[in-house]
Amino acid sequence: MLALTNYSSTMTSEEDFHSEENLSVLDVIKSTTIWVSSVEEIIQYRFRNKGLLEEALTHSSYTESPSYQRLEFVGDAALGLAVANFVFLTYPDLDPGQLSLLRAANISTEKLARVAIRHNLYPFMRHNAPSLDIKVREFALAVQEEGDEIPHAGSVKAPKVLADLVESIAAAIYVDCNFDLKLLWEYFSRLLEPIVTLETLEQQPVTMLYEVCQKQGKHVDIKHWRKGTRNIASVYVDGKLIGSSSSDQKDIAKISAAKEALERMYEMGSLPLEDGSIVKVDDLQEIEGAKQKLNSLCTKKRWSMPVYKVDKEVGAAHERGFVCSVQIETAAGTYVTSGDVKTKVKEAENSAASMMLHGLEDPKFGLGKIS
Repeated sequence: MLALTNYSSTMTSEEDFHSEENLSVLDVIKSTTIWVSSVEEIIQYRFRNKGLLEEALTHSSYTESPSYQRLEFVGDAALGLAVANFVFLTYPDLDPGQLSLLRAANISTEKLARVAIRHNLYPFMRHNAPSLDIKVREFALAVQEEGDEIPHAGSVKAPKVLADLVESIAAAIYVDCNFDLKLLWEYFSRLLEPIVTLETLEQQPVTMLYEVCQKQGKHVDIKHWRKGTRNIASVYVDGKLIGSSSSDQKDIAKISAAKEALERMYEMGSLPLEDGSIVKVDDLQEIEGAKQKLNSLCTKKRWSMPVYKVDKEVGAAHERGFVCSVQIETAAGTYVTSGDVKTKVKEAENSAASMMLHGLEDPKFGLGKIS
């Protein structure tokens, strides 16, 4: 069966676009021509080789024709380079890290999936996988409720198939115009609008969190639940809770939790700071008796004694967790770092002290191994 699941403007599913059991070969060819022309109207590009667009609109589950997998491979690279050129020329003073974040924000799965929904491209994709319709419908409904463009990842995970579809169409244009990157951007930039700018990127803590963690090989998981009338969002990085927030609105809770997670990562030294005042530590084993060892070190070096602070209380009353930070003042300056979530304040303080000791083993302090 040739299934093109359609959605109305209210994201309500309709009957399949057409079925090969009920159509003659001539009818199928005629119908294919119609939906190819429809997509050309959407993207405002006329293909010299219509077969490229047909391939770009064919999922691997539809075995009667070549799928878009090869085109997707090219589209991912071509679109990434086109966006890289754009941000490079638009922001001549940005460093490579910021340029990378801008490029990633404009070609992320979330961004491209919303492009597919906004321009109603999915109904034209040939496939034999009904489960895709369910995922896309759920995402499309969420987009409708949240608004087309929100400054963060939405409440429903974007189906990768939508981003793959957009990348494949980009590749089809790129190949059809003889690999002219400038021409590809001329047509495709309109589909990507609004382009994520430096100003809007700064308002995307969720996107930044995912991108930063991806570069560091860390896994991010944002979990949601309700407590009474409040929506609670918690951010876990590699299974560790590093940020939590609540709000009347689910998306606001998510944004706030992501902001808190980024701030905590700064404090832990997982992200670079210009003033260099944060001790950088890795995910190392906790040192037993770290508080006592840190106190002894400060006494030996004639530094002021460590100052501990409870930065955060997380979780429900019956499973309360604490995050503590520790600050020390040395001849070289003041340093602060945070520990992991613990069920007792004393344990949280020891975790923070352990992080500090590991950080002070950095060669720049000249202390050698002290743990």
